[in-house]
Amino acid sequence: MKILLIGEYSRLHNSLKEGLTALGHEVTLLSAGDHFKKYDTDISIYPKFTAVNPLGHFAKRLMYRLTGINLQYNEHAIRFRRLLPKLKGYDHVQLINSDALQSYPGTQIKLFEKLMRQNGTLSLLICGDETPVIDSSLKKTLQYSVLTPYLENKGLSKQYSYSLKYVTNSYRRLYNRVAEKASVIITSDLDYEIPMKSSGYKTVFIPNPVNTDKLSFTEPDISGRIFIFLGINRMSYTKKGIRFFEGALQIIKQKYPDKAEIIITENIPYAEYIQLYDRAHILLDQVYSYDQGYNALEAMAKGKVVFTGAEREFYNHYQPEERVAVNALPDTPAIVEELSFLIENPDEIVNISRNARKFVEREHNYIKIAQQYLNAWQTRI
Repeated sequence: MKILLIGEYSRLHNSLKEGLTALGHEVTLLSAGDHFKKYDTDISIYPKFTAVNPLGHFAKRLMYRLTGINLQYNEHAIRFRRLLPKLKGYDHVQLINSDALQSYPGTQIKLFEKLMRQNGTLSLLICGDETPVIDSSLKKTLQYSVLTPYLENKGLSKQYSYSLKYVTNSYRRLYNRVAEKASVIITSDLDYEIPMKSSGYKTVFIPNPVNTDKLSFTEPDISGRIFIFLGINRMSYTKKGIRFFEGALQIIKQKYPDKAEIIITENIPYAEYIQLYDRAHILLDQVYSYDQGYNALEAMAKGKVVFTGAEREFYNHYQPEERVAVNALPDTPAIVEELSFLIENPDEIVNISRNARKFVEREHNYIKIAQQYLNAWQTRI
């Protein structure tokens, strides 16, 4: 098959491409690289003028302040429109999100319709914020969600503008149009599968693909200090519950000055981020989740003990026999208790590390997952 993957937020599409290529398919990835993360892509629509050029960046800020028009959205659309004549003859196209082009909804509808007139089938991947997921979160259908801080404090609406845009009329129309065109809607983890199913949508659940051939496992050396890593992305700071981790680390720093060392980074490119967390024994990911996202899985594959989503729903679905991650709750004392236990019982770090690697190899093998995508694409539901 000739396959076009559009959008990249976490390296999910890169790993899927590697699995599909290993199965003998021709795959092209088109994306903007996701801002400062700079993920690899075959065809880029990165907004160089408005994001990098000083004059363009100034013009973008001024235009938005005066008119509310986002020139970066326009640049994404212009770059994609120029590429359209070459984006032909693909057997299948997958969007990582209904807002995969990160442009104005009405513009994206027109561009997607032109794209699909010259290609085969379409699938929509739900692996982050999306209209039905945000609808479900606003209704509080689950114990907690990434919207919990906003629901507790509506003063955070500005920090949640990205998420809340999905329930505006224009983005709802975009989602509905893409969903109508899609032969299948795929969810990547339980944080999206559960709300999609509870909202009545027919989906195919396919776990995140992780290329463990590229991620070498290193058994933790627990003979010295325990390294704890926290990578902060300011755009998702509140949604991931980073304040709970920061509060816990302040206590851990005072409690174990000679046993623990803390590494904190902020808004750095993916390649640099990986280099820094390679030193860590423990990685702090997020608290408002039920399952592991892509970054957590990569860290688990490398043998890190990850504080992330590992709720009852996760264990009921995968039924791992051993503990593979630490279920991080939006509760600073609970996080301190878990960190303290690991620092005082470093052998458990080794045990969880081994379990995590085996789990990712078993449930998230990129070639096995790529085949599940192929099967889903060929089955209309």
